Amino acid sequence: MFEPLREKMNLLIAKLHRSHSSADVDNDSGVESYRVFHGRGNAYPGLEMLTVDWYAPILLVTLFKEPAADWLNRLLRVLTEGANHGKMAGVLLQHRYRPDTPIQVVQGELPDQVFAQRKGLKYALSLGDRQNVGFFLDMEPGRQWLEQRCRGKRVLNLFAYTCAFSVVAEAAGAVSVFNVDMSSSALNRGRNNHRINNLPLRGVSFLAENILKSWGRIKKSGPYDIVILDPPSFQRGSFVAEKDYAKLLRRLPELLVPGGDVLACLNAPELDVGFLRQQFDEFCPSANFIGRLPFSGDFPDVETEKALKLLHFSL
Repeated sequence: MFEPLREKMNLLIAKLHRSHSSADVDNDSGVESYRVFHGRGNAYPGLEMLTVDWYAPILLVTLFKEPAADWLNRLLRVLTEGANHGKMAGVLLQHRYRPDTPIQVVQGELPDQVFAQRKGLKYALSLGDRQNVGFFLDMEPGRQWLEQRCRGKRVLNLFAYTCAFSVVAEAAGAVSVFNVDMSSSALNRGRNNHRINNLPLRGVSFLAENILKSWGRIKKSGPYDIVILDPPSFQRGSFVAEKDYAKLLRRLPELLVPGGDVLACLNAPELDVGFLRQQFDEFCPSANFIGRLPFSGDFPDVETEKALKLLHFSL
């Protein structure tokens, strides 16, 4: 059962060995952050509740269902076989099936600060006190899409969270980025992500308000060349994709320049691509469907309709 995981761990260790950076675990390992093992896509029988992520210098293991004690012991043996590697400070285990999603250190130690690392940029993580650590690895195709077309453009980043899209856009030459999220603490973390990458905040704005009630202020800073829609699939009292996505789409014509691009994201297994396309057809008929972004190879999924949906439209 654990052989696919062992193979993925061996690949990680090989990458660390090939890295030419310092063996000091306080430094960048030279291996960017990535999903080492993705059991959630049901491609590995018996390991569906498991994911493993590399954030130098730690390995973050997440369980989405309570395992049997024997199963957990076998898992930890596989994970810790290579954990004494000089560039791996420790192994963390997050129990996502518990209400407080606690994280425990099962080997080594947790550094004072851990970052997601991508193309020379860093994103501060929060480990141990939140369900989400602050950076979504599966959104990599979306980040690549944005950096390829944002130079000289004005970007609206809705449901910005910790502003990873904003950091990517500014680093890639966007003229301005307007980040909106109802969580002021998330946006503060976004500001910090810009600062730690020495990116000036001159062209970057942050608005901590409920998006569905703030269209006047959002429109005032437009029109935009690119709009990113990355809402939660379900957030009680805030946003429910099945009924609220339409409210976003109705506003697109007044937010975008003619020919402007939209990246529409949806991470709801119960809602397929057809749902999102139908929503555009009905509530934003002036938008043309360009295509679905390719999947990240680190996130294999036997049912592609349940996987993260990233759709490109042009107004």
